[in-house]
Amino acid sequence: MTQLIVFDCDGTLVDSQYVIIDCMQAAFRARGLPPPAPAAVKRIVGLSLPEAIGRLHENGDAAAIESLVAAYKECFAELRASPELHEPLFADVVETLTLLQETGYLLGVATGKSRRGLLAVLETHGLAGHFVTLQTADDAPGKPHPGMLERAMAETGAEKGETVLIGDTVFDMEMAVNAGAGAFGVSWGYHDAAELHAAGADLVLDRLCELPPLLARRWGMP
Repeated sequence: MTQLIVFDCDGTLVDSQYVIIDCMQAAFRARGLPPPAPAAVKRIVGLSLPEAIGRLHENGDAAAIESLVAAYKECFAELRASPELHEPLFADVVETLTLLQETGYLLGVATGKSRRGLLAVLETHGLAGHFVTLQTADDAPGKPHPGMLERAMAETGAEKGETVLIGDTVFDMEMAVNAGAGAFGVSWGYHDAAELHAAGADLVLDRLCELPPLLARRWGMP
């Protein structure tokens, strides 16, 4: 049996909300628009960048959305090169990923980030070696479309019943449900537990270190 555990990135592994909020507000200001409120930005974390900006700028046409996407990327590139960048890992991430990998699970990532952005995060925190499949908004339709998760399963040979997605937003839970995979929410991210349950979460973790025994029980392992 091939057991695949796929993680969201922002809000699940890495606390990147302040970077995303700062860049989103800077992008809107750069285009002469009122910046969105931090709470509004947190609501769209996890979506692909064009869709996220489209939700924040509902009256914008395609050209306006494209311009804001470019402004966001410019801001993020500048911040990525700055020593002020701060995207800390959440608690238990390294230890839990290491234990899961040593147990024999295959690990992956499915994120609304670009591949470049994801690789930068993984390199910064030394996490790249844990994952055998990386799915980004560059590779497939954004969440909650099941495409990224389906690609991860196809690449690893895992079946739907052998796959669990770990994420912090309703978009993650909906993607898992749409793909027929397990859906585990986390309580430390950007959407609350009640929303995650309503979106189809099988359960919601309070600590990432709770994950290995829950997976063992799910698949009847000792």
